[in-house]
Amino acid sequence: MDKQIKVKNIPTEVKIQKPENASLDDRFNPRNRIYVRAVKGLHQLLRQRIGFVGMLAFMLLPWINFHGQQAVLFDLVGQKFNIFGLTLWPQDLTILAFILMLAAFALFLVTTFYGRVWCGYTCPQTVWTFIFIWFEEKFEGSANQRKKLDQRPMDFDKFWRKTAKHTSWWLFSLYTAFTFVGYFTPIRQLLPDLFTLDATAYSYICLAVFAVCTYGNAGWMREIMCLHICPYSRFQSAMFDKDTFTVSYDEARGESRGPRSRKQDPKELGLGDCIDCNLCVQVCPTGIDIRNGLQYECINCGACIDACDGVMDKMNYPRGLISYTTERNLETPDNKTHALRPKLIGYLVILVILTGALITNIAMRKPMDFDIIRDRNQLYRVDFNGLVENTYTLKVINKAQYDQTFNISVEGLDNFEYIGKQSFTVSSGKSYNVPLSLVVDPYDLKKPMTKFEFILSVDGQPDVQISQSSNFFKGQ
Repeated sequence: MDKQIKVKNIPTEVKIQKPENASLDDRFNPRNRIYVRAVKGLHQLLRQRIGFVGMLAFMLLPWINFHGQQAVLFDLVGQKFNIFGLTLWPQDLTILAFILMLAAFALFLVTTFYGRVWCGYTCPQTVWTFIFIWFEEKFEGSANQRKKLDQRPMDFDKFWRKTAKHTSWWLFSLYTAFTFVGYFTPIRQLLPDLFTLDATAYSYICLAVFAVCTYGNAGWMREIMCLHICPYSRFQSAMFDKDTFTVSYDEARGESRGPRSRKQDPKELGLGDCIDCNLCVQVCPTGIDIRNGLQYECINCGACIDACDGVMDKMNYPRGLISYTTERNLETPDNKTHALRPKLIGYLVILVILTGALITNIAMRKPMDFDIIRDRNQLYRVDFNGLVENTYTLKVINKAQYDQTFNISVEGLDNFEYIGKQSFTVSSGKSYNVPLSLVVDPYDLKKPMTKFEFILSVDGQPDVQISQSSNFFKGQ
């Protein structure tokens, strides 16, 4: 009890480390834009291939026909989505919900295992940004040449290069916007309608807005979208753990940094493998220095890995100073990454359940649907013979992508007379209103309200049927 506890004063001042080559304020200054340097390597080749396939799929899907109709069409006016023979109506909201949840948890799974590879390899913002940078390189040259071109006064050479670049940007933006609108309006009809001015005002407005957004996002905003607008970078840390593969700098191997010749031994100089060339910063599309540790701005594109590996090859050092690795491996290189861990297993289980639920919903989905609309002005009517008549309208929807003939039957009513069509044909993807009346002798009804069912079946396929309950009123 006589021992005294030593008290140590801990300073409350927090020291913020800034990259030596750039100010944090530069990110908000449009005049200090990032000039991304081109780099070659395995990861950039993979990113280009994946991005090209994704862009090609986006551009070509609206032009593909399936069963005589546009394969992918989100018809907002007709309130239906066509996806390769599967037509989703507002009544199929559960299927759409399962698809969206499946995509979300698949993204969570990939992010937990391999970080933000979606952002670096497949995100449209990244893909289109690199396409626009490719146009820049073709007309204005390398990163250093582009920077010098922007700094010098306007002359004819600068004018034609800038004009050619922005013209190519606008043309690509317009075609991107046209393709996007083609997902919501039949694209084969949209093309001639735009030139003959027969397209709807909605189409022209969407085309203009999306073209401006594409031009602005991929041409000017670029990394600003990733740093300050996209919410994904903000909540990614909730999915990361010590076994998540991220682009990381091996500080133990790289420090202390410093330039040296290829012939000098870094150990004799007291240096690590990093020669402080800053190439990893110059090739980064968001302008960060990966050597400062994991940052939310990193999109895991691997550009800094390819740049650093190239330098390591020239210096005859082993590759991997910057690599896809885990926090656990950086702390203790001998530790093995836990590939199967509770979080990943949980995501996998959820994905399996969602996939099963989606397949079950699609398999059990009927190729038709109908709604019962009662006459709200008059629940029932008594005719001159004393018989009770109830009037209904059945709105029948053909969900299939081919014409179908349907039959209507009634169960739960005795000795009724059916007035109206019982067999009719509905065109593909269309709805058809069937007005009908049911007439019953009131002495055959035991209650003021009798519950019964309308049954809708496909002609020639009695097993393919759906039913809905309704009420028959006779009054007191």
